[in-house]
Amino acid sequence: MDVFLPQILNGLDKGAAYALIALGLTLIFGTLGVVNFAHGALFMLGAFCAVTMKALLGLEKVTLDPTQTTAWGTPLEIRVPYIETWLGDFGLLLLEYSVPVSLILAIPVMLIIGVTMERGLIRHFYHRTHAEQILVTFGLAIVLQEIVKSFFGANPIPQPAPDIVSGSADIGMLLGLDPGTIVYPMWRMVYLTFSGVVIASVFAFLQFTTFGMVVRAGMADRETVGLLGIDIDKKFTIVFGLAAVVAGIAGVMYTPILSPDYHMGMDFLVLSFVVVVVGGMGSLGGAVAAGFLLGILQSFASMNEVKTILPGIDQIIIYLVAIIILLVRPRGLMGRKGVMES
Repeated sequence: MDVFLPQILNGLDKGAAYALIALGLTLIFGTLGVVNFAHGALFMLGAFCAVTMKALLGLEKVTLDPTQTTAWGTPLEIRVPYIETWLGDFGLLLLEYSVPVSLILAIPVMLIIGVTMERGLIRHFYHRTHAEQILVTFGLAIVLQEIVKSFFGANPIPQPAPDIVSGSADIGMLLGLDPGTIVYPMWRMVYLTFSGVVIASVFAFLQFTTFGMVVRAGMADRETVGLLGIDIDKKFTIVFGLAAVVAGIAGVMYTPILSPDYHMGMDFLVLSFVVVVVGGMGSLGGAVAAGFLLGILQSFASMNEVKTILPGIDQIIIYLVAIIILLVRPRGLMGRKGVMES
């Protein structure tokens, strides 16, 4: 138990990030038929929304205190965040909780970026080949990451979790085991719970709202829905924006786990695209299931006991599983018949 449970939790935690990015990728492919290789960049932009919010909340007012001097005899600088000056203890609380507070900034920003991307670029490639779509969106991803690099630099920027969830939880004690047998970072548990809520919300939105019903109908038969007088293009634009929001908020909440840098989107994109293909192109349920499955497999492959027997297996396990699944079932685990099949 003390060996397997932490690995399962690690896998679910990593799989949650894969699933959220893959969910957005699948939404875009299922509605627009576009292979969006810039989606990882949206995850990265969301992470830097958290960096920006912390920088804004941390802006300081500098005053000189003549009653105190430095070792050189100059007046001592007193630095107080403006947010503390304006809001007192509540301002300090906002600064401490800057990561979740960043969602307030990330949601509208990512929605605007997603809609602008779809209207300004993606719409011109609806009827192009997937190879052309991959080339143009991959190029866009490179442009976005270079812009971020020019503003924020190349080094990772740590984003601490709030103090209340910055430690580890004694899961072993909750399960009746000896104290300290199984401990797990609390923020990772927060991220896993957050991911579950977001995934459930997306599925509920598509399943139980009129907008979602129209979108699902459009995914199945876009032409017929258009003939009914519904502006399906506008609804798909909104879906693209929502997919960008999902990727962005996933990036925001992942920052305490992995310090943001300009190429983090590319790191997650390739794996998440493999997740989409394994789950089945266009299958939302398949993307989520494959995300968690591959995350758990990667976690177990990272164990020292496994790497001793099969060195480097943790680096290739996802691709090996993808090859096996696609050889047996070319459409993926839950893909529609005819998609990704010759």
